[in-house]
Amino acid sequence: MPLYILGSSLFGAKLAALLGLPYAFASHFAPQSLEEAVQLYRNEYQPSEQHPEPHIIAGVGVIAADTADEAAELFEQTKRQRVVQMVGRGRTFTDDEIDLLLDSPAGMQVLTMLRYTAVGTADEVRDYLDAFTERAQADELIVVSSAPGRAAWLRSLELVAQVSGLVPA
Repeated sequence: MPLYILGSSLFGAKLAALLGLPYAFASHFAPQSLEEAVQLYRNEYQPSEQHPEPHIIAGVGVIAADTADEAAELFEQTKRQRVVQMVGRGRTFTDDEIDLLLDSPAGMQVLTMLRYTAVGTADEVRDYLDAFTERAQADELIVVSSAPGRAAWLRSLELVAQVSGLVPA
């Protein structure tokens, strides 16, 4: 069974490089460190018997929908839910209170975690993922559906799978 280092910091990147292991970076948790972690990993990589070359896997969020407007609405719902979950700690808020949370420093921190989220139609998401792969210098992606609700979550992944050629359209 292969061993990977999963991290969201420079420490994880350095550890993976020194051990000659593939590094999976959770850019959907710590987007501000993505490029620096990848650069550190690639610069300091020590080849190992199992992995003579560095191998980067980058996490990225996706919200794919049948229309761009639907995807944008789902993304807005996602932002609101994330802030309530992470900042609200189980409390119930009015829409006005959620708006205030979104604009607060704590809300902004939560929204930063969504920086690398592909939002749009299947084709728009595919284009985003292609560009993100280059930006992250990734050999693979871990795709996380950020869409709210089970139906939207499944549809998002279905569209990504179709446009990636993993399942028939």
